Amino acid sequence: MAPDTQTTPTDAAAALADIERLGGQLRDARQSIGRVIYGQQQVIDQTLVALLSGGHLLLIGVPGLAKTKLVETLGTVLGLDAKRIQFTPDLMPADILGSEVLEEGDSGRRAFRFLQGPVFAQLLMADEINRASPRTQSALLQSMQEKHVTVAGKRYDLPAPFHVLATQNPLEQEGTYPLPEAQLDRFLLQVEVGYPDEAAERQMMIATTSADAQQATQALSPADLMAAQALVRRLPIGQSVVDAILKLVRAGRPESTDLDLVRDRVAWGPGPRASQAFMLACRARAIIQGRLAPSVDDVVALAGPILRHRMAVNFAARAEGVTVDTVIARLCERLA
Repeated sequence: MAPDTQTTPTDAAAALADIERLGGQLRDARQSIGRVIYGQQQVIDQTLVALLSGGHLLLIGVPGLAKTKLVETLGTVLGLDAKRIQFTPDLMPADILGSEVLEEGDSGRRAFRFLQGPVFAQLLMADEINRASPRTQSALLQSMQEKHVTVAGKRYDLPAPFHVLATQNPLEQEGTYPLPEAQLDRFLLQVEVGYPDEAAERQMMIATTSADAQQATQALSPADLMAAQALVRRLPIGQSVVDAILKLVRAGRPESTDLDLVRDRVAWGPGPRASQAFMLACRARAIIQGRLAPSVDDVVALAGPILRHRMAVNFAARAEGVTVDTVIARLCERLA
């Protein structure tokens, strides 16, 4: 498998040492998170993939599945400055970004002063993001893509690293709004949070109602996380994996596919951000699993979280019971 970059033996040895050190830190982080989050190891790993890739994450599931608890725990484990916004129908954009207030100094001179909103954090928890109106949801668009906000014509840079971890209730529930497609595309992964199995639920039931509940401890620092994100981008990726990503993403577009299911049943397919997400997320997943290079198996494993929110089926597909997951599964079959 040919790498996409040329490295000297010294560079390769240094990279290997960095990957091994990061692997140890990630094992500690996973153990720390596992003390308070039960039966959601796949969700934990996909969350770490998003953070190591430098991206944002959307967690979807019914209430009570520890989505908010997971985000709070990550702030502790990664040592990040974390803030939370509870999205409600009456939330306004200024409640997220901040606003200017007019102040009068001792000399009597008046001037505007900018009061930062909760978006100025390293880890922003957007809790129940789809309970706010589309206008308020769109207030996060610039910050998620460009890592700064503009208020009253002035630019304000956000802290580094900056990640949005949003939770969303199923759209079938009362009082929810669909997220705009442009905002969905800015989430690196969309992770479906399901119910824990019986053994995990039993453990959770006993542990969380005892007098000695477990607490998460810090395993990484913000500097460690940023170094890990830089390391992910240095990890070599084989040409076969690059070809698999392009084949998968381009086959999901009705305009360029040779698959009848996509051409007849998909309203729109994934854009170039999907390919970029695969390139980063596959590397991050390989590191988490202790491997030195990603494989096509990583592409298949991450196809759902990366493509699910970047595609939509048409009315005919919905009438026939064809879902986006059905299409993704068919696309992945072609990589075998």
